[in-house]
Amino acid sequence: MKTYRVAILGCRGRGTSAARAYHAHPRTEIVALCDLVPELLNALGDELGVAARYDDLDAMMREHEPDIVAIPTGTEFHHPLAMRILQYGAHIDIEKPLCVDCAEADEVLAKAREKNAQIAVHHQGRVGVWMKAVAKAIDEGRIGELRHIHGHGKMYYGGYNLMNIGTHMINNMLKVAGKCRAVSATATTDGHPITPQDVVPSPQGMGTIVGEHITATLDFADGVSATLLQHHFPTGVNPVIEFCGTEGRVVLSQLVWKQACGALLLPQPHYALNNDREPYEPLEPEFCEGYDPESSAHPDDYAYVDEYVAALDEGREHECSGTVGHHVVEIMMGIFESAAYGRRVSLPQADRSHPLLRWRKEHGLPPPEPMPRSLAEWNVAEAARLGRGA
Repeated sequence: MKTYRVAILGCRGRGTSAARAYHAHPRTEIVALCDLVPELLNALGDELGVAARYDDLDAMMREHEPDIVAIPTGTEFHHPLAMRILQYGAHIDIEKPLCVDCAEADEVLAKAREKNAQIAVHHQGRVGVWMKAVAKAIDEGRIGELRHIHGHGKMYYGGYNLMNIGTHMINNMLKVAGKCRAVSATATTDGHPITPQDVVPSPQGMGTIVGEHITATLDFADGVSATLLQHHFPTGVNPVIEFCGTEGRVVLSQLVWKQACGALLLPQPHYALNNDREPYEPLEPEFCEGYDPESSAHPDDYAYVDEYVAALDEGREHECSGTVGHHVVEIMMGIFESAAYGRRVSLPQADRSHPLLRWRKEHGLPPPEPMPRSLAEWNVAEAARLGRGA
């Protein structure tokens, strides 16, 4: 059976996580690493025993001809890097979200089709151990007919939360509810409805955002509805998704009874969540066959790699495909558009430009001024913009 040759472009946090998963899988081999920071490049190379280390992407591609290239970089770099790598015909594993807007995502998918290359977006939670358990419970009819999904993200600023954590939550919703037909949203900043002046660059290079607090409603093709809250909180909040059916509910959270992550089944549709464990049945995680818990790979990242190997073997799309990741970008842009213009947005939207930049332009405003990329420094700058002080 074929062993897929993998190159890692970016050796920071998510690059390290992806590399550990590819290193652990018996059907993938890391043949090269690339990063502009020698310390990061050498640290990961030494950990995984990868000798081929580059600061030149094109040299790496020419000399090693990898089957898969992982792009765990900042979102603003996804489009240019993906377009360069696709010229070589390699398959791509790209960090979420796929791109900063629909227009960029359209171009990446078009180039992949031209080159007959796969795009997979690293929404590892969709194929991870707990979401598999949730999907299994729903597929087995344990909550009856799925009617509604409710999710909220971390404590981050709303627009950034949407692009960062919301992308995972939306993808998990799509796994069980199918395609999204339309979105409606409201957003506030500093206690008032958003204005074009509130449109700002995202921290961490995730494009253009708006809204300190965002509340969105999603309308899915199979009649399922969802609410998604991306609200800014002063202290930590754990992401939670609750799947509500006619006969029960399933809760997926990053914190369940003091363990790092988990899923709970409630075998009745109407019961107030409290500290009494009795009504809730913990679901068992669905680990990927072949996963070694003693390895340094996270089980969700390993499952993502295992799914890529199976997809390439079978000549099909990855479950976390570029097609699905493209739809996630459409949904997020639709949420921003709905919040800005105060109307329901049907998907896919005809205008593929970034709705917030378009909104500002219609009000005679240029793109927003640059802000710090670091989240901590960005928070200080945004507080100053709002007159809250440092």
